[in-house]
Amino acid sequence: MTRRWLLFAPAVLLLLVAAQPALGPGDAVRNVPQSSFGRGETIKYTVHYGLINGGEATVETGGSLERVNDRPCYKATVSGKTTGSFDFFLRIRDQWRAYIDTTSILPLRAQRDIAEKNYRKKETVEFDHLHDIAEVQDHDKENPKHTTVKVANNTLELVSGFYYLRTINFDRMKVGDVVRMPGYFDGDNFILDVVYKGREVVETKAGDVRAFKLVPRMPNNKLFRGENAISVYLSDDRNKIPVLFQAEMFVGTVKVDMVRYQGLKWKLNLAN
Repeated sequence: MTRRWLLFAPAVLLLLVAAQPALGPGDAVRNVPQSSFGRGETIKYTVHYGLINGGEATVETGGSLERVNDRPCYKATVSGKTTGSFDFFLRIRDQWRAYIDTTSILPLRAQRDIAEKNYRKKETVEFDHLHDIAEVQDHDKENPKHTTVKVANNTLELVSGFYYLRTINFDRMKVGDVVRMPGYFDGDNFILDVVYKGREVVETKAGDVRAFKLVPRMPNNKLFRGENAISVYLSDDRNKIPVLFQAEMFVGTVKVDMVRYQGLKWKLNLAN
């Protein structure tokens, strides 16, 4: 299963049909004010394995709000695919989608559509944040399954984790401060500690960008080299978009590099 994670492991670490509604009509379990993102935002990335371009990824927010359980939601999608020689050997066509409550910045529904060589998975998760449970529907054609899973209070998944980090005021943080993110992914609950490392200027295909550096603390595993193997850079401006990911893996260095963007609410803080 290791090779399935080669393309999107850095993104996964930023954190991932109901029998009952995830939230009652008109209810929100918390209020997280934010002005960093809105509708119609698109960010595109290239995935590098050392000097080789091996894939492409896109993070985008739908141009209109959706409604889930009578709540307004951002429809946010992370998609990716292999390219070039990697496409011949691996052929990845993955898509994660979350419907994120505009008030709480919590996922009300999450979907995965995974196609990785011969591996396939289609899944829908409905989150009930009032009762801290998730209803998981595996859409396997031959063996569909429905399970109910207990989750942590205010839990996030892959896509909503991207957006939650963008609500944080890093100007109020000191180097070494930790953001704790409860998460759910693929049947497992976890707490991800993300350490704030300060400000840097990073080079991307879209230009040099002033950025906040974040490092998720990694447990011992067979994929990444050490506790500080992953570095995540968010633009040092009001957008706080992910502009660069770097990961030291046992198979080599993986870099996810922003190449272009559109629909941002604010001007990007370029260094040149």
